[in-house]
Amino acid sequence: MADFGFNEHHQNEVINYMRFARSNRALRLKTIDSCFQDLKDSRLMEETYTVDEVSDMLDGLQVLVRGEVEMELINTAHTNVLLLRQLFSQAEKFYLRLQTDISELENRELLEQVAEFEKTDFKANSKVNQETTKPKLAPLNEGGVSELLQKEITRLQEDNDKLKARLRTLESQAMSALDEKSKAERALKDLQKSQGDQQAQEITNMEGTVAAMQADFEKTLNANVASQKDLQDCLVSAKHDLLRVQEQLSLAEKELEKKFQQTAAYRNMKEILTKKNEQIKDLRKRLQRYESDE
Repeated sequence: MADFGFNEHHQNEVINYMRFARSNRALRLKTIDSCFQDLKDSRLMEETYTVDEVSDMLDGLQVLVRGEVEMELINTAHTNVLLLRQLFSQAEKFYLRLQTDISELENRELLEQVAEFEKTDFKANSKVNQETTKPKLAPLNEGGVSELLQKEITRLQEDNDKLKARLRTLESQAMSALDEKSKAERALKDLQKSQGDQQAQEITNMEGTVAAMQADFEKTLNANVASQKDLQDCLVSAKHDLLRVQEQLSLAEKELEKKFQQTAAYRNMKEILTKKNEQIKDLRKRLQRYESDE
């Protein structure tokens, strides 16, 4: 059985199942033998039979044998399902998921190994198994994978308890934080209210200050406007004085020129200029005449 990779405990379990299957198989074979024996005892009483009689007897025997074989196959399938149920139930206790390969059920090489095991190891271990008790199929609690799985489950449970404790702590902290948040919101509202009153008073004071500054500015502006008006009046008066002075200067220049024209020097100079002009005119005429002759 070493070819299947079983340990001693599992090998004994396989032997127990094969013994159970062998017992059921022997019982069904005895039932089939009894069908034939009943046919012999009840129907085969004469020396010769017709074809119809033989056909009728064989048909009845076929029905009986078919029913027994079908019942055996159905019972075998159901017992295999119950066996798998036990194995899967144990695996689920340790959070395992077993898988089966249906194609291996028709592996001729493995089937021959099982047949060889039934012929050899089954006979050698049958006496030992008869003397030992038949424990119920149960998970191993010591050693191997089962111990590791049990430790892992214990560890996971401890982690789960720690997480639950952590969750309770976080919930408590969250409640405390919510209380503090509510207190802070109330304090903020009170502060905003007090600051609102204070800001309203400050705004009122600032509005009074701005109004006073605006009044001073308007007063200063009015004073500047009056001063500017005075300056403009002074400028207009100065312009009038300037025009009057310029007019006086013009009259004085005219009077001075008139007086200068009445002097003897002015008259002599005017006569000289007149003569010079006449001489220039005469010279131009001569020059034009000479140019025309050439």
